Order: sequence, then structure tokens, then C-alpha cells
Amino acid sequence: MVKHYEWDPPDLSFVPYRLAAQAIVTQLQTAGLPIPQIGIICGSGLSGLSQTLQAPTLTMPYGDIPGFPSHCTVAGHTGEVVFGLLSGVPAMCFRGRFHSYEGHDMKTVVLPVHVMRCLNVQICIVTNAAGALNPSYRVGDVVCISDHLALPQLAGKNPLVGPNDDELGPRFPATSNAYPDELRDAAQAAADKMGIDFLIPHGVYCFVSGPMYESKAECRFLRSLGGDAVGMSTIPEVIASHHCQMKTLVLSLMTNKVIMTGDEGSPVATHAEVLEAVQQRSQQMQTLVTEIVAHLRDHVLPQSAPLPSVTLTVSRAARKEYALYRQASSLTETNRRSSVTSDGSWWTGLAVFFAAGVGGMLWHHRSSR
Repeated sequence: MVKHYEWDPPDLSFVPYRLAAQAIVTQLQTAGLPIPQIGIICGSGLSGLSQTLQAPTLTMPYGDIPGFPSHCTVAGHTGEVVFGLLSGVPAMCFRGRFHSYEGHDMKTVVLPVHVMRCLNVQICIVTNAAGALNPSYRVGDVVCISDHLALPQLAGKNPLVGPNDDELGPRFPATSNAYPDELRDAAQAAADKMGIDFLIPHGVYCFVSGPMYESKAECRFLRSLGGDAVGMSTIPEVIASHHCQMKTLVLSLMTNKVIMTGDEGSPVATHAEVLEAVQQRSQQMQTLVTEIVAHLRDHVLPQSAPLPSVTLTVSRAARKEYALYRQASSLTETNRRSSVTSDGSWWTGLAVFFAAGVGGMLWHHRSSR
């Protein structure tokens, strides 16, 4: 139930996901579709999971959703959200995610999660493609993540930094229970029903910022800390989902074995290799997720208490302030790009260079006095 009263946010970062949720609710009502109970975030090359949604469906490109970046820049990430039924459960599927290495801040990276919470989604399923640190893992294995190491977040690159939205969750959430056993048990039950042997019931995922793949020394270091898999996404979304009090399941597809030793002629990781491995397992991943949702429908959702509603109606003043902020941000980005790409960019760049140089010399002269 949406609370229909004006709300003045204490911080503009609270506005985008509320406006996005409003737009989505309007589109779902127009299409006659129910509000989703389960949300799925698709990793590299795994956008085919949306094909498991049963008609009627609704597709919204990210560019049509207020507050969302217009598109994803990484191959294998389509950049749209699809709504429909999955195993009879209303669901939404994000075909593509936002990464911090694309230049997005952490609030944007977890924007889909916050939108889910505003829609009262109860369960968030996150998928990704990752490198195998654990030598016993095979390419094509799917790991149910049970814990994580997030070095960027320990250093402050964290989606919870900044003002806390108390309607979403507490200021200081615990993360020791971020991966509930009941969801990983559901995944194992689905795998048993399918008769597959490539599901690993637990593992530790290491989050790194990317976009470069890890060095051999870094891989050895992460393995020594207890890491089983490594990737450039997922954990910010898990932290946000857990903060929002949603139950979270992470399925990590092993697409390559990381290189820990070897000489200069050793093979290296590539994104093409990742997408190829995903393609080989994509159909089984779709079936696995469908069976997991069926198990959740029968055994988990009926026992799950609904989450408290989030206020969606933003005051006119807050909308206006946010629109001005977006306009200013857009102009700043346009000016930054035009200094590199437009006619006369050489002269602009030269002027900036000299201005920075003169300013630096003046500052140095002043500070050295």
C-alpha cells in the first residue's frame, strides 16, 4: 500500500528510487499486472533469465524510468526491467546492472534494490558471473554464496555511507545474517529436483572494484583470506537488500579459473571468455531459478511477513529541487565530455591545462611562504 501524503526528504539521494517506483506502479496498473514479490538482478550474459517470465509481461527500458541511467555500458547487460509471472509468482527482472567501475556512485549501483524495496518486494535473487578462486570449483559450477569479503566497502566504498533512509532500514545493520539458510536450502532443493550436480551450497564471494581482472598476487591474497570466488559486483546490492530487510539469494556462476601462478605466457581472463561460459550454462540457470522460485512460492513466501510500506509520494518542492540537481548534473557531464569531443576541444584542453598549471604554481607559491 502506497502512502499518499507529501514527504520532504532530508536528502536528495532518497528521491530517485521513490520516483522510479511511482513510475513503475503506474505502468503496472495500466498494464493490469500485479506488484512483484520477487526481484531478480541479472549478471553478465544472464539476461536470458527474463525469458522465463510468463506472459503477459511488461518491459521498461532503464531510460524510461526516472532516476535511472539511460543504459548499461557493459556487454551482456541489456538495460531494461521486465515484469511478469515466474512459477506463478509476480516478479521483476533487471536485465543488466550498474557497476561502480562504469563511473556510477554507490547509490546508483544499488538503485534497483531500493526500487524493489519501495515496491515491497520480499525476496531478492542476485546472479553474477565470477572467477573461481577455490581450486575445487569447475567452470560452470553455480555457487550459493553464504558470506563475502568486500575490501572496497571496508575502505568506505559502501552503499550505506551517507544519510540513512529510516523507512528502508536501520543505520547500523548487521551483515552476519545477510545470506539466509532458507533461501540456499531452496536452491539446493531445486537442484536436487533437477538432478544436477553443479550447484555448490555455500561459498565466500570476494568483491573487487574492477574493471581490471585481478593480478596473480591479488588472487593468492584473496584465497588466503578464505575467498572462493571473485567478481566486480553483487555485494553492494546484497548490503542494500539486507539493509532494506529483504531476503537475499546470490547465485554465482563460475566462468573461469583465476590465474594464481605461471609465467608471462599463461592464459589471461577476458570478458569474451566469461560470456562464452555463461552461454553454455544459461538454459540450465534459467531452469534452476524457475525451480527455486517455485520452492519459495510453496515453502517460504507463505511464512514471510510483509514488509512495512515505504512512502512514495514526494513533495512538489523536493521534486523541483531534484529536477534542478539532475539538470545541473547533466550540464556538468555534457561540459566535461564536450571538452574532449567537441570542435575546438584541443584549445579547450590546452586552456584547462594552463589554468590548472598556473593555479597550482600560485597555490604552491602561497603555501610555501
